[in-house]
Amino acid sequence: MCGGRVDLSFVFRAFEKGADGVLICCCWPGECHYVPEGNYNAASMASLAKRLLEYAGINPDRLKLQWVTASEGIRFADTVTSFTKTVRDLGPLGSSEDLSENDLEARIQGVIKNIPYIKIAKRDKLLKHLENTDEYAALYTREEVEKLFTEKPSYYIDPEKCQGCGTCRRNCPVDAIDGDKKVIHIIDQEKCIRCGTCLEVCPPRFSAVTKLEGGVPVPPPVPDDQRAVAKKES
Repeated sequence: MCGGRVDLSFVFRAFEKGADGVLICCCWPGECHYVPEGNYNAASMASLAKRLLEYAGINPDRLKLQWVTASEGIRFADTVTSFTKTVRDLGPLGSSEDLSENDLEARIQGVIKNIPYIKIAKRDKLLKHLENTDEYAALYTREEVEKLFTEKPSYYIDPEKCQGCGTCRRNCPVDAIDGDKKVIHIIDQEKCIRCGTCLEVCPPRFSAVTKLEGGVPVPPPVPDDQRAVAKKES
């Protein structure tokens, strides 16, 4: 019922499923009946989504956010008519972008895979409240969005320091850490959303988790037959 509930993943799942355009209709700013910031959250999310579409090579005009209330039937009808014409002029998704079906799918999947990390990295901006809602259009830059993909950090568990306590594994929100008691833990880089929880919860006396930045590659995981935690000398 609230535009603030629309998530980045909803938008890109719609395109993944074959939608040629996505229209989000929200109450006017200052008139949200649920969460006072809902409309502003939607504006920030839509602005970021447009930049992500650009990054993926998809025309951002395929996404539109419109202020309209349930009582504004004529405005709603005009909005739908206008946006439908825009999408028809653009043609099927990928056509005006000159993207093959496989390339289009790969680009959309590339964004979807990184949405959890993007939401964490841009948490403050996604909650930003701008009185002048026209300013949301310039809230995110192309360079800023590119860095989300080219400079995202990775997290690595040092097998020489890990004591198999399981703290990081129990606290990982996406079950991206494999391990057991007295077994060296390993982060599945494909599942990891770069939230940094493992780094935060690793006991200081171990300090086994390292944040890798600047494109530093993640070392290969320890072979299964070498994952037993070695007992430390007293």
